[in-house]
Amino acid sequence: MTERLLPLVVEPEQLEHHLTNPRLLLIELSSQQSQTSACIPGAIRLDYSALVSGEPPATGLLPNEAHFTELFSALGLTEESHVIAYDDERNARASRLLWTLDVLGHFGYSLLNGGLRAWRAEQRPLESTPRAPAPSAYQAKLRNLAARADQNYILRHLDDARTLVLDVRSPAEYRGEDVRAARGGHIPRAVNFEWTRLIDPEKPPRLGAAAALRELLGAHGITPDKTIITHCHSHQRSAHTYLALKSLGYPNVRAYDGSWSEWGNNSDLPIEVGQGRQSTG
Repeated sequence: MTERLLPLVVEPEQLEHHLTNPRLLLIELSSQQSQTSACIPGAIRLDYSALVSGEPPATGLLPNEAHFTELFSALGLTEESHVIAYDDERNARASRLLWTLDVLGHFGYSLLNGGLRAWRAEQRPLESTPRAPAPSAYQAKLRNLAARADQNYILRHLDDARTLVLDVRSPAEYRGEDVRAARGGHIPRAVNFEWTRLIDPEKPPRLGAAAALRELLGAHGITPDKTIITHCHSHQRSAHTYLALKSLGYPNVRAYDGSWSEWGNNSDLPIEVGQGRQSTG
């Protein structure tokens, strides 16, 4: 079973009370600069590069089932595991891990709200070294393809009023001023809503209050009655938005792992340049 033991977004206090639960698999995806620092007790560390194909130009594409079978077996994942993910910045890397589990149909997972920064700020316990994983025999299958969108899915739904492509890159990337692929710009009719707007400015990097976020998103037409497809450049920032929307009760959320690194480097795909449907306020 992979039912959630804890809420999708878990607070540091809640997690501390469950640290000794044998079902927990605590995974840290902190930056290389933080690999020698203390971690949450019982956490194992995972390098972010293991979650993506790394194949240019679309370096953020999802690897295959064989890769994930080897990876998650080495990490000790079982069908009963409840994964808690966090990192030392704004939880984008941690969110990419949890989106991957969603695609695999492993729904027992949570994001630590505020990540390692929130844990440290509350002076909760730390250990000097991560735990060594206990390998398992996990068999990865892509069971939940409804969590994913590819370029063909997006092309088929470009004119569908019930589908919204949510571009969470910076406004400059969206407008085509900050060019990180062969072409700058955005997917036609995509709405730009920078991912950091979901972070509480008073308590970064925690997510904002749920009611305030629902109101903010709704004001920009990002509503639960639509199928929302999140993307950024390589589906790290947009994984965070994907998890945030799921935590707010949005029932139909997909993520485009190819993101702009794929779309912007394929001259056969349509683009728009300029302001477009860019949210403000």
